[in-house]
Amino acid sequence: MAEEKSLVLKFEPSTIEHLGVKMYSHIPPALAELVANSYDACAKKVNVKLFNTPEKKIIVEDDGCGMSFDEVNDYFLRIGRNRRKENQPVICPDRIPTGKKGLGKLALFGLGNSVEIQTIKDNQKVTFTLNYQDILQAGSQYLPNFEIADCVEPSGTIITLKELKHKSSFSHETYAKSLARLFNFRANNFILNISLDNGTPIQIDSKLKFENLVQEFEWNETWIGSNVASDYQYKDVIKGKVITTEKPIKPELRGIILFANGRLVNAPEFFGKSESSHFFSYTTGYFDVDFVDEWEEDVIATNRQSIDWELEKSQQLKNYFSNVLSAIEKDWRKKREDKRENLIQQNTGINLSQWKSTLPEFIGTNVETILNKVKTSELEGVEQSNFVKALYNIAPEYPLLHWRHLHQEVREVSKLHYQNGYYYAAFIEALKRYVSAVKKKSKKTNIDERNLMQAAFNGLLKVTKKYKKIDGSEFEQRTIQNIEEAQKMLSEGIVVGGRHPLQHEEHEELKKSGLFTEKDCLDLLSLLSHLFKRLDDADEAP
Repeated sequence: MAEEKSLVLKFEPSTIEHLGVKMYSHIPPALAELVANSYDACAKKVNVKLFNTPEKKIIVEDDGCGMSFDEVNDYFLRIGRNRRKENQPVICPDRIPTGKKGLGKLALFGLGNSVEIQTIKDNQKVTFTLNYQDILQAGSQYLPNFEIADCVEPSGTIITLKELKHKSSFSHETYAKSLARLFNFRANNFILNISLDNGTPIQIDSKLKFENLVQEFEWNETWIGSNVASDYQYKDVIKGKVITTEKPIKPELRGIILFANGRLVNAPEFFGKSESSHFFSYTTGYFDVDFVDEWEEDVIATNRQSIDWELEKSQQLKNYFSNVLSAIEKDWRKKREDKRENLIQQNTGINLSQWKSTLPEFIGTNVETILNKVKTSELEGVEQSNFVKALYNIAPEYPLLHWRHLHQEVREVSKLHYQNGYYYAAFIEALKRYVSAVKKKSKKTNIDERNLMQAAFNGLLKVTKKYKKIDGSEFEQRTIQNIEEAQKMLSEGIVVGGRHPLQHEEHEELKKSGLFTEKDCLDLLSLLSHLFKRLDDADEAP
């Protein structure tokens, strides 16, 4: 008969080194494991006490249900025990246990070499000490020293960590913010505090996740449900929010955190989205995805820092969040642009929409391009406003009108008609004003306009009289005569070539044919400005 053989899987004590010491070498994740144990034990209050003096140590104490001697032996001291598969009795009916793999307790050895544990349940106190070096030398079994005693103290557990690996000074404020980003417990009857050297404790809650961040915009599950089209099966049970800030966020605070049953299961990320956009420098938030903790296949990494995105179920979740972020980014750009436009309008007094509506297409297109660059730039609000104001001064409302630097009289009488698109009326009204001014100075009233110009500028009104050369001498007579003659001819010509066609032809025909266009009206307004300026230089007729 052949000898019966068997295969044996053996565990080395060094497993604790790899799953505990190295995995939980940073304080916040290690503390999070201890806090989670307290939460699962139905604690209403957990105090994390850090001591730099007189002895460097960490104490985590809770008012949970504690453990009996048998529970310490059967549950706590068994590494890798899956409480859910073993159907461990529910301790706290209103809380879903966060622990699952039975490895979190190894976090103790990521913090200190010596661990003292005191736990009370049903008036019995169990005290024992775990020593990391002794465990490594123990082989397949480790037998910690313990004491059992009757007591009348309330239930709860106190864990004291000594011989700490962390040598630098503790910062409870920094750890408070880190722990806030590792938990999202929704139980109303759970309080978590952290203190340093018995000083004033800091209460850790969701508000700390975004402390010192100046929020600008927010999107919650209600907005997402209304604006993101998706057939993802779990979309209606996902809760949380995304926020953006006014200024870029520190890199370590950017990204969306995922929680399951109150604990982090995926560190901040953007789910495959390209992070080259400015949007991701301003974005943070979190979502509760409790359902991933209930999937038959375990998709949560042992250190609870990431979900295995290679599986079909988790890939669907990742795609969903990628689509959510795309929709939020698009809305963010519009909200940010609208806000900056309003701020620019407040700072400059310029109504951007009204201004842009007055610009000809070939000018408006270029102005719009520049404005979009300014509004989406990283310039401060004041700098943006100054930039827009400078652009407005270069291209004001109705720029083709303003760029001509029209004479005050011409601008005054033509502006409203021009702004309303009545270009022919703008010219005619300006010409009327000029004719009236010529009549007033020449004192020729009962005469038609063409003959008026001939009579007024045929020696009656001198438009060059006050001008001399730099040295005080007279200009050549021919020069003076030419300018005086031009004033007469141009004044007569603007009546004949401007007013008369507009009186005798349909304006629509002139416009569509191109015979007399908006630009022609603008040119004639400029000519009228020149003639008005000359007229201002002339003395009234005697």
